[in-house]
Amino acid sequence: MEAVVSRGASADVALGADSGADRAAVQAITLGTLRWYLRLAPAVESLLKHPPGVAPEVRALLVVGAHQVEYSRNAPELTVHAAVDAARLLGAERATGLVNAVLRRFAATRAELLGRSDSDLASRTAHPAWLVGRLRTAWPDQVVAMLEANNAHPPLVLRIDLSRATVAGVQTALRERDIESQAIQWIPSALVLDRPVGVSELPGFAEGLLSVQDAGAQLAPRFLGIRPGLRVLDACAAPGGKTGHLLESAGGDLDLTALDVEAGRVALIGENLARLRRPARVLAGDARDPRTFWDGRPFDRILVDAPCSSTGVIRRHPDIKLLRRPSDADSFAATQLAILRASVPLLARGGRLLYVTCSVLPQENEQVVNDLLALEPTLSPTDLRDGPPGALARGPGLQLLPGAEAGTDGFYYACLEKTTA
Repeated sequence: MEAVVSRGASADVALGADSGADRAAVQAITLGTLRWYLRLAPAVESLLKHPPGVAPEVRALLVVGAHQVEYSRNAPELTVHAAVDAARLLGAERATGLVNAVLRRFAATRAELLGRSDSDLASRTAHPAWLVGRLRTAWPDQVVAMLEANNAHPPLVLRIDLSRATVAGVQTALRERDIESQAIQWIPSALVLDRPVGVSELPGFAEGLLSVQDAGAQLAPRFLGIRPGLRVLDACAAPGGKTGHLLESAGGDLDLTALDVEAGRVALIGENLARLRRPARVLAGDARDPRTFWDGRPFDRILVDAPCSSTGVIRRHPDIKLLRRPSDADSFAATQLAILRASVPLLARGGRLLYVTCSVLPQENEQVVNDLLALEPTLSPTDLRDGPPGALARGPGLQLLPGAEAGTDGFYYACLEKTTA
């Protein structure tokens, strides 16, 4: 918690790769506290006489304790005792009295403390005020529902490799382990579980028959028009989820190059493809500079799943609320446009370029695509039909909003065709 709040680390990095018996509980508490941090932290701060003098790790512990008092089923007294013990484990013996006093007072007065700020939409939904302002401007009719969806626990959705398994067969195998699931009618490769489970409990996961992937992320092969024999570039591929789905959609019969700029993340692509038993050319290179990876032969399809603010996946990554800054969208938009422009010369005539983000900010979505179309006259947008229920037409593409009718995360898709050489 302290690593995210004070040092800007992602929750995944802060939690590390520990697979101990308590990992699930630690992760749940961490993500829950991050989800509600911006509602709880001001209340806790108001109870500190000298906030600057409290060590960052103790402040983080206090907010964790407040989260457990407010949102868990544990008795408040037990939470207070556990927090005091945790302070000792942190080596903050001198802070145990402070932890005890602050959390007891929070437990006794939390309705009043939280009630003071809950009249404000940003505080009540634990989002940064700047983000609420941008969402209100972009989505005035949907903003409240989006913020509430961001605080909901996300469903666990599976992607089935339909070239090697059937949805009905996977459902039967899951049911044998007392795991119930439901098919998603608008995306035939997807199953949503009635309750989340660890991947080690999923029959067929180790063999690559299924993967964990939100239903909204499973639209790339459909919109790209993937078929066997195509030459394909996945320009921002790590960790390889969409790469694997492209290969599955063609039964593995693609000449596919999976690219990522970060060498460490390139290794993740290889690991995922090895589990899926799908071959591809996996490279480290900068999509903004084709000289780092391109052999001069054009691609029939290019997927640009661009780096973005990730404001559409906050329900899965609540640390985004604390890590993003108002200026980030400008930086991401510049990178997105640079990657797209560098991709155009690589695309064959008649080929398709699919732009995807997990953002809900127009600045990173339709505005970037409109800028690209103004700069690249060889491109024209294609009509994205057969999208999920509730998808909204935004500029040249489609916007999926988190928790809307389709129940997906937030994604933007725009498909462009190269009409002239």
